[in-house]
Amino acid sequence: MTTLHPVRPAAPPSGREGSSGGDASREARAGGAPAVHGSAAAHGSAAVSPGNVPPGAELLEDLLAGTAEEESPVTHVHRLAVRQSRTLPWPEWVDPALRERLVEQGVREPWRHQVEAAQLAHDGTSVVVATGTASGKSLAYQLSALTRLVEDPRACVLYLAPTKALARDQLASVAALADPSVRPAAYDGDTPAEERDWVRRHSRWIVTNPDMLHRGVLPAHQRWSSTLRRLAYVVIDECHAYRGVFGSHVGHVLRRLRRICRRYGADPVFVLASATVAEPAAAATRLVGAPVVAVTDDGSPRPGATFALWEPPLTEHTGEHGAPLRRSAAADTAGLLADLVERGARTLAFVRSRRSAETVAEQARRLLADRGRSDLTRRVDSYRGGYLPEERRELERALSAGDLLGVATTNALELGIDIAGLDAVVLAGYPGTLASLWQQAGRAGRAQRESLVVFVARDDPLDHYLAHHPRAVFGRPVEATVTDPANPYVLGPQLCSAAAELPLTPEDLPDFGGPVAEARLEELVAAGDLRRRPAGWYWAGRGRPDVDIRGSGGEPVAIIEGDTGRLLGTVDGGAAHSTVHAGALYVHRGETFVVDEFDPEDACAVVHAESPEWTTVARDVTDLSIVTIERTRRLGTVTAHTGVVDVTNQVVAYQRRRAGTGEVLAEFPLDLPPRQLRTRAVWLTLDADAVARADVDDLALPGSLHAAEHASIGILPLLATCDRWDLGGLSTALHPDTGTATVFVYDGHPGGAGFSERGYAALRRWVRATRATVSSCECESGCPSCVQSPKCGNGNDPLDKAGAVRVLDVVLDELATAEDAAGHGAGDTDDGGDDGEDVPTHVMPTGPVRGLLRRPGVGRPAGPEEDVGGDPPTPDAPADAGGGHVEDDLVF
Repeated sequence: MTTLHPVRPAAPPSGREGSSGGDASREARAGGAPAVHGSAAAHGSAAVSPGNVPPGAELLEDLLAGTAEEESPVTHVHRLAVRQSRTLPWPEWVDPALRERLVEQGVREPWRHQVEAAQLAHDGTSVVVATGTASGKSLAYQLSALTRLVEDPRACVLYLAPTKALARDQLASVAALADPSVRPAAYDGDTPAEERDWVRRHSRWIVTNPDMLHRGVLPAHQRWSSTLRRLAYVVIDECHAYRGVFGSHVGHVLRRLRRICRRYGADPVFVLASATVAEPAAAATRLVGAPVVAVTDDGSPRPGATFALWEPPLTEHTGEHGAPLRRSAAADTAGLLADLVERGARTLAFVRSRRSAETVAEQARRLLADRGRSDLTRRVDSYRGGYLPEERRELERALSAGDLLGVATTNALELGIDIAGLDAVVLAGYPGTLASLWQQAGRAGRAQRESLVVFVARDDPLDHYLAHHPRAVFGRPVEATVTDPANPYVLGPQLCSAAAELPLTPEDLPDFGGPVAEARLEELVAAGDLRRRPAGWYWAGRGRPDVDIRGSGGEPVAIIEGDTGRLLGTVDGGAAHSTVHAGALYVHRGETFVVDEFDPEDACAVVHAESPEWTTVARDVTDLSIVTIERTRRLGTVTAHTGVVDVTNQVVAYQRRRAGTGEVLAEFPLDLPPRQLRTRAVWLTLDADAVARADVDDLALPGSLHAAEHASIGILPLLATCDRWDLGGLSTALHPDTGTATVFVYDGHPGGAGFSERGYAALRRWVRATRATVSSCECESGCPSCVQSPKCGNGNDPLDKAGAVRVLDVVLDELATAEDAAGHGAGDTDDGGDDGEDVPTHVMPTGPVRGLLRRPGVGRPAGPEEDVGGDPPTPDAPADAGGGHVEDDLVF
C-alpha cells in the first residue's frame, strides 16, 4: 500500500476554503495510451457499487495501491475540511407562498449568506454573493426578486447568464418556485421568432444573456419600454465569466442598460453571483458601473474533500532538441476516469477541448473493455458544446440520475448546472485561472459526501509550478477579474452603440469614463461616426453599429464544406489567418476537415472532410515597436515599463506535424496579408551591468532571455484571469527602441485587456514564481514543463535554462533592493509598486524587430462550450537570424 505524500499545511483560499462545497437552492435545498493504473481486480479489490463508494481519501489510496512511493505521480495531498451550516430565520417580508414551496423542496431555513444578500437586495442595495460552489446563491436573489413580483404585479426581472445551459437550468428552477403570473421565459438565440413577441409582452422573469441584451433588447428599447420601465431587478449569474475584453464590453452593455432604464424612470437593483471572484465588491462595482456590496461569509455546509496534485512522470520519449517529455495529462486522465468508474465513483473529467473530451472518453471505454468490464463502457460518455439541445439534456439527465458514471467534458459543465452527488472530479491540466479550477473542483461533493479531486498537470510551466507549489492552489484567493472599460477598441464601439440608442449627453459621460469618454467622443466625431449637436452626440451611421462583444476584432470567417455547401460554423476573424489558412486542419464537432481555400477579403474558408494523421501549425513573422511608455519603474540596472506597442503580424507558412509525436513532416509557404495590432505591454530592460551580473555572454544572452520570456508568459495566468493564449511576447538582446536587452509580454487583444498591467502591478511575485518554475524543473536544459513553449515560432531555439535563472535572479535582486529602499518590503502594490516615477513618454520607434511567431492551430482559450481543437504540438523553426524572438499567443 502506497504511503501518501505528507500534507503540507496550507490555508484555503480566503472566504471559501477551496470552494469545494456542498448550490443548495439548486442541488442541496436541505439547507491511445496504456492504462495508468491497474484494474480494481489487480489490486485485490472488487468493483464498488455506486452506493458504496469510499470517501475521497480512501478512494485515492485505492487508486494508488501497488504504486511504489518513489514512482507515485502524486506530489501533494490536501484536505478540505468539513464545514457546518449556519442558518437564519426566514425574513418576515418573504412571500408566504414562496416560503411554503421552498420548505416543500427541503429548505427548512435559509443559510446565513442567503438571508444577508436577500435582505440587502430587498432594501434596494445592489449586492454580489461571492460564496462557495453549491452554496445556494440562487436562493439569495430568488427570495427578494420573486417576493417583489408578488408585491408588485407589474414588476419585472432580467436574468443574465454567460451560457445557455446555465440559463435554461435557472429557468427551470424559477419556474418551480414562481407564482403563475410571473411566466418565466427564455429570450436568446434559440427562442423562435414567433415566441419573442410573447416573451416581451407577457414574461416578468426574462432569462437571457449579454449578447441578446446588446443586440436584441437595447437597440429596440422602444419596443421593450414596458418591461424596462418596470424592471425591478437585474440578476447577473456567474459574474466571474465577464473578464478581459469580453468583460469590458459587458460592463458597457450594463451601463447602457442603466442609462436606458433611467430614461424610462426605472432604477433596478443589481444582484450578482459567483463562486469564484476576487475582490468581489470592487469587481462587481467595476462591471456594473455602480456601487455594489459584497456578501462573502458562506453559511452553507460542505463535506470534506481530498484534493490531490498529480504530475505524470517523465518518459523515455523526447521532443524538440532532445527535451524529455512527460506522459500526457490526457492519458492519465483517461486512466483515472476508467479506474474511478470501475470503482463505482460518479466522475467528471474536465479537459481543454471538444476533441479531447471525445478522446478521453473513448480511451476510458477502451481501458474498461480491455479489463473485461464491457458492461461499464456504456456508462462513460463525453459532454461538450456542439451537441443538439436534446442530446445535451439527455446527457445531463443521465449523469444526474446516475445512469452515467463517467463523463469527459469541456468547461461546458463548469458552471452551475444541476448535477448532484458526484464522487470525484479530475482536471486534465490547469483550466486557465484559479477561478475555473475551483469552479470545476466544486462540482464534486454536492450531495454532502466526501469527494475526491485530482488535478493532473500538463507538460506546461504553470502546471508544473502548481504541482510543486501547493500554496499557489490552496493558500491564496482566486485572481483579480481583469477588465479595462477604457480600452479604446471597446469604448469607441460601445459609445457608438449607446448614441444609436439614445443621443449621448454630457450627463451620461461619467458612467462611460468621464474625460476618457469625452476624448474618445471627439475622435469618433472627427472620424464621422458621430455628430455633435447642442443636445449631445448622435449616431451618424446607417442602421445600427455592428459590435461583436465576444470577438477580438475582424469579421467572422464562415467555414463552408465544399462538397455540400453546408455552413459548418465560423471562426473569429482575428484567429482565421492561423486556424483556417489553406491546408489547415480544422476540427468541428469532433470531425476533422482540411481547408482547401481561404479568402480573407470574402471572409470565407472552403473545407473538405478528411482524417489525416497530422496536425498543422502556422508560422508567423512579427515586427514590434514601442509607441508610448506610460509607466516606468527604475530598479537599478533593470527597468520595468508598461505602455502601448504596435505589433505587425504575418502568417508566412505552416507545418504539418505528426499527431501525437509532433514530428515535422513538411512545411509549406503561405501568401497572406499582414495584420496590425496596437495593444498594451509590460517589458523589462537590462543594461550592460545587469547582463554582466547574470554572467551570460553574448552567445548565451538571446537564449537566456528567450527562456525567461517563455516561462514568464506561462506563469502570468497565475496572477491574472487570462490564459497564455491571451498573451504574446518578444525577447531580444538588443531592441532598437530601448537600446538594450529587452523582454516584452503583451496582451493579444486590440487595445489591450489589462493582463500586462496586472503583471506590472505584481512584478515581484510574477518574477519569483517564474524563477521557481524554471529552477525546480528536474530536466537538464529545458523542457515543456519549464521554458519550452508549445507555440514557439523559433522552434524553441535558442533556449538557455541556466542563463534564464541567472537573469531572473538579477531582476529579483534589483526588485528586492528597490522595494526595501522604498519601504515596500517584499510585496507588490496595487498601483504597480512604483519606486521610480511614472513617465508618460512618446517614443519614436527606430525600427522594428523581426522574429518568427508561433501560432498553433488553436485560437484564444475557450469560453464555455467553445472549441479550441486539440493540444497544440510544439513547432520547430530555425532561430531568427536577427536575434529577435517572439512568442505569439495572441488573436488579432
